[in-house]
Amino acid sequence: MSITKRLWLGLGALLAASFAVMLWLGVDLIHTAPPIPDRVVAANGQTLYTRADIDRGRQVWQSIGGQQLGSIWGHGALVAPDWSADWLHRETEALLELQARGSTGQSYASLDDGEKAKIQAAVKPMVRTNTYDAAKNEIVVSDMRAQAISMVAAHYESVFSNDPATHELREAYAMRENTVSDGDNRRAMTAFFFWTAWATGTDRPGYENRSYTNNWPYEPLIGNKPTSDNFIWSMFSLLFLIGGVGLLAWHYAAYHGKEELPTPPAQDPLQSLTITPSMKATAKYFWVVVALFLCQILLGATTAHFQVEGQEAYGFKIAEILPYSLTRSWHTQLAVLWIATAWLATGLYIGPAISGHEPKYQRAGVNFLFACLLIIVVGSFAGQWFAVMQKMGLKYNFWFGHQGWEYTDIGRFWQAFLFVGLLVWLTLVGRALWPALKRKDEMSSIVGLLFLSTIAIGLFYGAGLMWGENSHISVVEYWRWWVVHLWVEGFFEVFAVAVMSFLFVKLGLLRGKSATINVLFATIVYLTGGVLGMFHHLYFAGTTTAAVALGATFSALEVVPLALIGLEAYETWSHSRATPWMARYKWPIMFFLATSFWNLVGAGLFGFLVNTPIALYYMQGMNLTALHGHTALFGVYGMLGIGLMLFCLRGLKPQVQWPEGLLRGAFWSLNIGLGLMGLLTLLPMGVLQLNAALDHGYWFARSAEFMNRPIIDMLVWMRMPGDLVFSAGALMLALFIARKWLKPKLATD
Repeated sequence: MSITKRLWLGLGALLAASFAVMLWLGVDLIHTAPPIPDRVVAANGQTLYTRADIDRGRQVWQSIGGQQLGSIWGHGALVAPDWSADWLHRETEALLELQARGSTGQSYASLDDGEKAKIQAAVKPMVRTNTYDAAKNEIVVSDMRAQAISMVAAHYESVFSNDPATHELREAYAMRENTVSDGDNRRAMTAFFFWTAWATGTDRPGYENRSYTNNWPYEPLIGNKPTSDNFIWSMFSLLFLIGGVGLLAWHYAAYHGKEELPTPPAQDPLQSLTITPSMKATAKYFWVVVALFLCQILLGATTAHFQVEGQEAYGFKIAEILPYSLTRSWHTQLAVLWIATAWLATGLYIGPAISGHEPKYQRAGVNFLFACLLIIVVGSFAGQWFAVMQKMGLKYNFWFGHQGWEYTDIGRFWQAFLFVGLLVWLTLVGRALWPALKRKDEMSSIVGLLFLSTIAIGLFYGAGLMWGENSHISVVEYWRWWVVHLWVEGFFEVFAVAVMSFLFVKLGLLRGKSATINVLFATIVYLTGGVLGMFHHLYFAGTTTAAVALGATFSALEVVPLALIGLEAYETWSHSRATPWMARYKWPIMFFLATSFWNLVGAGLFGFLVNTPIALYYMQGMNLTALHGHTALFGVYGMLGIGLMLFCLRGLKPQVQWPEGLLRGAFWSLNIGLGLMGLLTLLPMGVLQLNAALDHGYWFARSAEFMNRPIIDMLVWMRMPGDLVFSAGALMLALFIARKWLKPKLATD
C-alpha cells in the first residue's frame, strides 16, 4: 500500500472517530445542560419568573445585540459586563446586606472581618444549594433571596431604560439611552439574566461545589473557584503539547526535506494559463473584499472609541444612530465576510485553472453568486439595525433581525440564504474541478483534498441552522462553535493548504508526489487537534468534565503543527527566491509568510495562553482572549485571504505593472499596525484585567469601576497609533488594486 493511500485512510479514520466523539458529547450536553424551569417561586408561594419570561427575556437580549453588548457565560463583547457574572455578584451582595441587617441590625460594610465571615457562611448555601425540583420543573428560592432578586432586577430595569440615575453606567457600558424601550421586555430580560447567573452559582446534581458552568465565573463570596478538573486537565494539556511537539520535531528531522527540490523552470509556467470568462468574473469579488475590509476597519475604530466616550464620538452622539452593539456586530461580521469572500473567489478562480475546463454557464453562475452576496450583506445588516434600534419587534427578529450570537448573529433567513449561496459555490467549484478529479496523476490527491475541503466549507456552515429560536443556550453554543471553529478555523485551513500546495507545484517549486504527502500529513496533524479542540470554547457553557478533558487535550495539540511553522516559512521564502521570474509572486508569497508568522504568534502563543482550562477560567471574555482573536483572525486568515487575492489578481492582470512601493507599504503597515494593537493595548489591558480578576473576582475585571480607570482610558488611546498604521496599510492595498484597473501600466519586461 502506498504512503499516499495510507495517509488517506488515516485521515478518513481520524475524521470518523473525531466526529463520532463530537456528536456523542453533543448528545451528552443536551441531557446535562442547566435546566430551564417552568417557574421560579419564593418560599411564600410568590411566582417570580416563568419559563415564558425567561424565553422572552432571551429574545429581548438577542434583539439588542446579545453577545455584542456585554457577554453571557464569558462569550461576547468586552466593554459592558458579563451579565451572568454581574448578576451573580450583585445578588450575592444584596443577600449579604439583607442577612447582615436581619441578624445584626447593621450594614454588611460596617461589620468586622469575623462578623463578615459569619454572614458569608450563612449566605453561601443560599446560592450554592440546588433547589431545582425536577418533578415540578421549578426553582424554589427563600423569601430573602426573592427580595435580593427583586433588588437586582430593579437595577437592571433602570440600566436598560433611560433612567437618569443609571445614565453614567450606560455611558460606561457603551449603551444607548432606552436600550430596551418596553418596560415588560426589560422585566423579562431580568428573568433571563437571573437564570444564567443561577446556573453559574448553584451546584450541579451529583457534584459537590461544582456549578453547571464548572464554577465559572470566579466569585470568592460564594466559593466559586476553579474545580480540580481545571487543574488536572490543564497539567495534562501541557504534557500533550510537549509530547506532540517532540513527535512532530522527530518526524520533521527524520523525513522532511529528504527529497531534492525540482529545478525551477526557466519561464513562469502560469503565464501560459488561459484566463476563462468565469475567472475574469471573479475580479469584482476582490473589489468587494477591499470595500468590506475598509468598512470593517472604520467600524472597528468606532467600536474601540466607544470604550472612551461611551455614547459619543468626539462629541457627536453616535449611539443614537449607530450604537456600540451594532458597530461591533458589523465589525465582527465583516471580518468573516471579507475573508470568506476572498477565499471563495479564489476557489472560483482556481477551479478552471486546475482543470483547464470552463463549464457551461460558469460565468453566469459566478455573477449570480456575486449578486446574492451583495443582497445578503445589505439585507442582513439592515435587519440588524432595525433590531438593535428596537424598530422591528420580537416576532420577526430571529428571522430577519439580530440573533445575538457572536459571528453568527445575522437573521436566520439571511443565514439560510448564505448557506444556499455556499451550496451554489460548491457546485460551481466542483463542476470546474471535476475533469481534474477524473485524471490520475501526481496532483490527484491535492485536487481531491481541495474538492473535499470545498464540500466541507459548503456543508459545515449548515451547523448554524441547527438551533432554533428557543433552543437551549448551551445547545446554541455547541453548534455555534461548529461554525466559528470548525468552519472558519478547520476546513478553510485545509482548503488554503491545498490551494497553496497546488500553486507551488504548478510553479515548479515542489514535486507533486512530495507535496501530496506533505499536504495530507499536515491535514492529519492539524485536524487531530482542530476538531475535538473545539471543546475548549465550551468549558463553561454547561458541559460536563468529559468536554473539559477532551477540549484541554486536543486544543493543546492544535498548537503542535504551529511549533515548526517557522521552518515552513523559511522554505517558502527560499522557494520564492529560486528563480528571477518568481519576483512576480513576491508579495503574495510575503503575505503567505505573514500568515505563517501570525499562525505561530497569534494562533500558537496567544492561543495557548488562553486555551488551558485554568487559564481560560480567569481570562475568558477579557482582552487577552481579544488579543488571540485579533492576531489569529486577521493575522492568519486575513493575511492568507489577501495573499490569495493578490495571487489571483496577478493572473487576472498578468501584463500590468505592480507598484512595488504600495504593496511594500501595505504589507509592513498591516503587520506593524496589528502588532502595535496587540502590544500597546490588548496585551497590557488583558494583564491588568487578569490581575483584577485574581484579586477581586471576575465581575470586578469587567465592571465599570475597573474599566473606567484612567490607565484603561490611556491604554485604549494607545491603540490609535496601531490603528492608524494598520488603516494606512489597508488604504495602500486598496489604492494598489484600484490602480490596476483604473490606471494600469503595462510591464516593460
